[in-house]
Amino acid sequence: MRKPINPVVEKLKPSGIRKFFDLANTMQGVISLGVGEPDFDTPWHICENAIHSMSTGKTHYTANRGLLELRQAICEFHKVRYHQNYDPEKETLVTVGGSEAIDLAMRALVTPGDEVIVLDPNYVAYAPTIELAGGIPVPIELKEEHEFKLMPDVLQHAITDKTKAMIINYPSNPTGGVMTKEDYEKIVPIIKESGIYVISDEIYAELSFDQDFASLAQFDEVKDQILVINGFSKAFAMTGWRLGYVLSNAEISSAMTKIHQYVIMSAPTQAQYAAIEALRHGLEDVLTMKKDYMNRRNLLVNRLNRMGLKTNMPHGTFYVFPNIQKTGLTSDEFCEKLLDEEKVACVPGNAFGEHGEGFIRISYAYSIDHIKEACDRIERFLSNLTK
Repeated sequence: MRKPINPVVEKLKPSGIRKFFDLANTMQGVISLGVGEPDFDTPWHICENAIHSMSTGKTHYTANRGLLELRQAICEFHKVRYHQNYDPEKETLVTVGGSEAIDLAMRALVTPGDEVIVLDPNYVAYAPTIELAGGIPVPIELKEEHEFKLMPDVLQHAITDKTKAMIINYPSNPTGGVMTKEDYEKIVPIIKESGIYVISDEIYAELSFDQDFASLAQFDEVKDQILVINGFSKAFAMTGWRLGYVLSNAEISSAMTKIHQYVIMSAPTQAQYAAIEALRHGLEDVLTMKKDYMNRRNLLVNRLNRMGLKTNMPHGTFYVFPNIQKTGLTSDEFCEKLLDEEKVACVPGNAFGEHGEGFIRISYAYSIDHIKEACDRIERFLSNLTK
C-alpha cells in the first residue's frame, strides 16, 4: 500500500524555532528569548476599529483582494514612507499574514525544477515554501564580517540559467542586518540583466533603527521584477490578527489573486478594519515601541560583547545573532545546555540554514527585566563552561 503523504511534505523538517519554544514550555522558570513576537499588546484604538466594524454589521466577506479602503491606505503608506508606487486596484493583494503572501508568490512564479536563491542564514519558512512549489532552494552565504549583507559578487556567481527568483529579507530575521540604498545600487544591475524576480520580505521595514529603510522596489529599472511582502504583525504588534499583503506588477498580482481566491477567499474582515486604523493613526505607537526595542538592543548587545560573545549591532528587527564559536559547542549543543543548566531558551543558528551554525538567535521582544536576568544566566553559563 502506498504512503498517503506527499513525499515533499514528508521530507520537510519541523521548525527549529518551535522545537526549543515547545521544549521550554514544558519546564518551570524558563526565560524564553526564542520566539519573534512583540511583547506589546495591539494598541487599543486599533482594536476598537475592529470592534466598531463588528458592531455595525461589517462581518461579511470582503473583495478577494481585500477592502479597497485598506488597499488605498497601504499604497498611500508605501508612497509616503518608502517612496514605492503601487496601484491599489491592480497591484495590491491583502493576505492572511505575510506568510500567505510568500506562499502565493512562490506558487505563482515557480515551476518544477526552477532554482530560487535564498540568503543563508534566512527565515525558516523560505526553503520549505520553495520546495512545496516544486522549486529548488539555492542558498548563498551571508558573512558576519559583511554584517550579513548580500554582496554583489556572491549573487552574480549564484545565478544560473535555471534561476527564477530570489527571496530576501531586510531588515533580516535572524541577523538584524540591513541593506542601504547604496548596497542595493550595487546589485540592481545584476537583477536587471538576469531578469530574475526578487521576493522582498519587508515585514520589519518599520523596525529600521539607525538609517532610513531602503527597498529594491524604489528602483524604477527593476520595480516590475520585485514583489514586496509586508504586513502588520511586527511593527504594529498585531501577530494574532494574521494580516499581510503583497505588492507587485499587475500580471503577477492577478496570478496570486487567482490562487488566493481558491484557497482563502479573503482575509479576515475585522483584521482589515483594524489595519486601516493602524496605517492611518498608528505610527506614534510604532515609534514608542521602536524606542523601547532600541534600548533593549543596546543593553543586550553590550552585555553579550562584554561577556565575550561577539555580536554585531543589529540595525533592524528585534533579534541579535551572537557568535558562539569560541565556546567550542555547536549551536544545538549551546542552546540545549543553556536551557538545561540555566533555563534560558534561544534558537540555534543552524535553524536558519547551514551558515547559521556557530551562532544563536536571541529575540529582545521581551521586557528589560527579562533580558537582564537572561544575560546574568548566560554569563554564569559561560563562566561554568570554562571551569
